[in-house]
Amino acid sequence: MSTPVLHSAETGSFDIHWVRHQFPSLDLALRGHICTFLDGPAGTQVPRQVMDAIQGYLLGANANTYGAFVTSRRTNEVILSARAAMADFFNCAPEEVVFGQNMTTITFALSRAIARELQPGDEIVVTTLDHDGNVAPWRALEEKGIVIRQVGIREADCTLDLDDLQSKITAKTRLVAVGYASNMVGTINPVAEITRLAHDAGALMFIDAVHYAPHGPIDVRALDCDFLVCSPYKFFGPHMGTLYGKHERLLQFKPYKVRPATDALPDRWETGTQVQELIAGIGAAVDYLAELGRRHDATATDRRSALLSAYRVTRQHETSLLARLLDGLLTIPKLRFFGISDPKRFHERCSTVSIRIGDHHPTEIAKFLGDRGIFAWDGNYYALNLTERLGVEKSGGLLRVGLVHYNTAEEVDRLLSALREFAGK
Repeated sequence: MSTPVLHSAETGSFDIHWVRHQFPSLDLALRGHICTFLDGPAGTQVPRQVMDAIQGYLLGANANTYGAFVTSRRTNEVILSARAAMADFFNCAPEEVVFGQNMTTITFALSRAIARELQPGDEIVVTTLDHDGNVAPWRALEEKGIVIRQVGIREADCTLDLDDLQSKITAKTRLVAVGYASNMVGTINPVAEITRLAHDAGALMFIDAVHYAPHGPIDVRALDCDFLVCSPYKFFGPHMGTLYGKHERLLQFKPYKVRPATDALPDRWETGTQVQELIAGIGAAVDYLAELGRRHDATATDRRSALLSAYRVTRQHETSLLARLLDGLLTIPKLRFFGISDPKRFHERCSTVSIRIGDHHPTEIAKFLGDRGIFAWDGNYYALNLTERLGVEKSGGLLRVGLVHYNTAEEVDRLLSALREFAGK
């Protein structure tokens, strides 16, 4: 571990130079320009610590689990260590952490297991704001006679219509599935409030925290949700998914699995051999964030406290970048902005924005930026219900800019300059 250089919360400083030094890929150059990575919502870049952990596993612990030899025992230790790290990340017990291929695959597996206890006519509530990974697995249960109720949005600011949500949660509701934050427009949903509404109706609460995880701390105990999923590759880790499930819920439902597999938690939910080298990388991603937190708060001695410290400083940094970005975007001719733009409401959103410019296809804009070494996504990002609701799906969706804590003010300015050049063509 590098020698700490503390930048305390009192000074409000953020050690962006140290942060960027941890990410070797940020040095990638294109046509003489250092590349600007604004594609984080589809997958963030990876710090050196994660790369080292994956390589270290393959060099010294590459085996399957529960064998009577050293590399297998090391694999067991790696998995236990990563599970403990994710338990600190979620604020839960290690046996409540499940690893899987990705969020979508985990959610499909869980939805099938839950469906075993549902009856035709039972209802599940989903939302228009969500990634389809938190819609399709539940809609798939319609073939079993389950009724799906979809909550609308307030189009003016791309927020959930909470009145509509309340009306759709009834005595027939068995599960409410809501995203913590929108991967398209950045809206942060009041998931604690929604969890209370679900539980008051006797329903389970399932939270998709994939997009929120790189931007804010998760506390499943405080939320009191029954399940929560996120993807480490969205918070600086490798391409896998993770599930939190309340101990009693993971025991309540019966997963589909092979006969020799154990019924013990959490293994009963982890079908087949896991990608163990990537699990090593998950633990390292959490520890990277904890190290960042300790650099900014000398009193953060345990990992959970260090993670909370990290999110305090990264949130401040991202909010500053967001304000700079919006100040520039809203001056560009013919630019249409989607979502919350009022700085007084930035606590209701994270640093992901989506736009259109005139009648230009978003792919045209993305290519223009990409040719200049500025990487941003175009399309619907699997938030299909939302692009359809906003009336942009047939014309190519939106251009999305995703800021995370390794981005800089200079990169924001570079993006704004390129967008002004494009709009003036």
